[in-house]
Amino acid sequence: MEIDRRAFVASLGGAAVVAGMDHEAKADALEHYMEEQLDEAQGQGQAEKYPTVAELEAQIETRNYRRGAGGLLVSTRGNVKKLEPMPARPTLEDFFRLRFAPANHVLQSATRAMKTGMSEEVILACLLHDTVNSLIKPDHGWWGAQLYEPYIPEKSAFAIRYHQTLRFFPDEQAGYEYPESYYRTFGHDYVPPQYIQDTYKMLKNHKWYMEPRLVTVNDLYAFDPNAKVSIDPFIDIIGRHFKQPKEGLGYDNSPSAHMWRTIARPDSPL
Repeated sequence: MEIDRRAFVASLGGAAVVAGMDHEAKADALEHYMEEQLDEAQGQGQAEKYPTVAELEAQIETRNYRRGAGGLLVSTRGNVKKLEPMPARPTLEDFFRLRFAPANHVLQSATRAMKTGMSEEVILACLLHDTVNSLIKPDHGWWGAQLYEPYIPEKSAFAIRYHQTLRFFPDEQAGYEYPESYYRTFGHDYVPPQYIQDTYKMLKNHKWYMEPRLVTVNDLYAFDPNAKVSIDPFIDIIGRHFKQPKEGLGYDNSPSAHMWRTIARPDSPL
């Protein structure tokens, strides 16, 4: 397919916006643009536009990596880059700068939560909810909650853990729709596994249902390529609600210290 480069750049907001995107973001944007152009040309419907679960499973043995590998551990486009060493006593801000960057999506999510007047527990959960994807993607809600539980309020950890479940279930009253992108990611005929369905039933009657639900609400609309975001507005919230260990994350013998060390040293062979 031939691509009109000028039209593609314009669709993203112009050359200045494109210049600020990393290589993976550019590749994802190009793939999405090409899919839209193909659909427009062929007039395909939703069932034809998106793959089936079986088609996605058939792709597994066509790659030399698994889809669930975290972004720090595998590159799906070219070689990985050498990482800057972490400081001796790394803080959460150090991880955002040196391992989670550019972290545009979670920063957008937290920015939206702050602008719409969410509680600080929810804002913090939005800021952290997908950062564990640098390590691992399957069950990232549970992994993320485990990573952060020793350091954040219980409600924030609850919201991180269960946003993964609620993202599969629309809630019109809360303003959450099933993401169209999931038809491409999981297949248009995808049905969540039973443990996700069982967890959803539990959450519907839980007193903290709205905490993870509000993460999904702020998650869904946090993919603006033109957004200018920074961790700076959240420094005070981090200071109030994140228990930074004096030894540094990874060296305080917490239940998740080993996870922080893995993120800090992803090139370690053993």
